Amino acid sequence: MKKRLPPLNWLRTFEVSARHLNFTQAAAELNMTQAAISQQIKGLESQLGVTLFKRLPRGLELTEAGLAYLPVVHESIKRLAVATDELFGRGRDRSLTVRTNLVFFTNWLAPRIGRFREQFPSVGLRFTSNIWAEESEKDADLDIRYGKGSWRGFRADRLSWDELIPVCSPSIGDTLPSSPEDLINYTLLHVIGYEEGWGYWLSQTGYPHIDSDQSIQLDTLITGLEMAVQGYGIALGRTSLVAELIESGRLIAPLEERIPASEAFYLVSPDKQYEHPHAGIFRDWILEEAEHSRHIDSM
Repeated sequence: MKKRLPPLNWLRTFEVSARHLNFTQAAAELNMTQAAISQQIKGLESQLGVTLFKRLPRGLELTEAGLAYLPVVHESIKRLAVATDELFGRGRDRSLTVRTNLVFFTNWLAPRIGRFREQFPSVGLRFTSNIWAEESEKDADLDIRYGKGSWRGFRADRLSWDELIPVCSPSIGDTLPSSPEDLINYTLLHVIGYEEGWGYWLSQTGYPHIDSDQSIQLDTLITGLEMAVQGYGIALGRTSLVAELIESGRLIAPLEERIPASEAFYLVSPDKQYEHPHAGIFRDWILEEAEHSRHIDSM
């Protein structure tokens, strides 16, 4: 027979007492008497059938059972507090935070975000860059990542179906490359961090021997595309990201060879976490935009 769930106030008292390892300090935080704290802990230990604290002359120490129980209790209280705030507190008015790949935001999302604002003017938005992933990961409600779409514990909705195409400025030189063989005479702009870069494209098109001595390495695709726009070399573009640049004439695609990309941009969110009330609205909208863009690109 399953044990009856302990009262929430007992669990809260345990979590605070375990954090301070002092009943007096726990009593001050919870605005209770030390006697009430002690009584609730004894009640919790009695119901669970274990001792959670070792009472020492100068404070407390968690037992093995207490150490094992604390992370579960702490996480449960935290999630309950977040959900309560989102549904009934100030969280309802908190802006939806989307952590996004910078080149995707600049070249794909930003030109479309006006349509979202027109349709959902009451939804507050906050965008952060995922260049510094560790710093902003905990604050994001949704995440736009580039990869193969498999992240354990996360839901991933695909946003792009790209082909890899060389792109450059129309004014890169007196002549433009007419074959991948000609690339040996040009500066290739390599973006580190992408599995499907120049080496992959050249191998797939049958020119693995091409190795430009004039290559430049960059750490982001957005800088690679800007270098291409400025005429400093040839970048390997993703069709979803260079469509507007090609349409405006800032870039051209001089070669016919195109290779389907297995990597893509995805809208990512944790599987088992309470969602921001507006996350579903943004997800439905961006997936509709992505499908529309895919249809236009395939025509």
